[in-house]
Amino acid sequence: MKKLEGKTAVITGGNSGIGLATAQEFIAQGAKVIITGRNEKSINEALTLLGENAKGVIADSADMKQVKELGEKVKAITPNIDIIFVNAGIGQFNSADQMTEEMFDDIMNINFKGAYFSLQQLLPLVNDGGSVILNTSINAHIGMAGASVYAASKAALLSLAKNISAELLPRRIRINSVSPGPVVTPLHTADKLGLTDEQLEGMGSELVKQIPMGRFGQASEIAKTVAFFASDDSTFIVGAELFADGGMATLKGA
Repeated sequence: MKKLEGKTAVITGGNSGIGLATAQEFIAQGAKVIITGRNEKSINEALTLLGENAKGVIADSADMKQVKELGEKVKAITPNIDIIFVNAGIGQFNSADQMTEEMFDDIMNINFKGAYFSLQQLLPLVNDGGSVILNTSINAHIGMAGASVYAASKAALLSLAKNISAELLPRRIRINSVSPGPVVTPLHTADKLGLTDEQLEGMGSELVKQIPMGRFGQASEIAKTVAFFASDDSTFIVGAELFADGGMATLKGA
């Protein structure tokens, strides 16, 4: 029997990158998935790839009106869900002296506020004994120039996992976090990271030097880690964090 047979999952930001790879992995393990994305075009492109076991809803994590409609949109598809993967987020980097209030708000509003209230909307639909996984980052643990606000947004999610897990103990709903290191995704473009092409190339070269395994991760590798937390293989794990970073945080200096 497949590990997620009979389960229904919601994946925010499931139209690309780690979210899309996780949707593919969940479906391969027997689940039905509902993905969210910012616009209909990107969702439909993902649904064409995912097939009949996937549905999609428009929900931009930066738009609180759309976030607060997420629960009702999902409920219109299914009354109950078993798994939430809070994945939607952005990666923007800037030095402290160059950080703008607009960039600060964009990062925190999408990565933390949007995640928080998406979770608030979806939790009433989760069956007792369900699983919630947050996509965080090793940047919450390591020092990296230009990452102060991004790292803070991910550290906030790690704290969230522990505190809301305590609230959900009577329902046996587990919240855990997966913290990837550098991963090859559509997020890593100069435009989306707020960098020049030269800065992006230099950052990539420096990052590889810091990864003991000598390469960036693949979205499919992160997806398998998320699937572990989504499955009954992890029923005695709650409020925990799993690094998927090629040793970048755990083997520093190796």
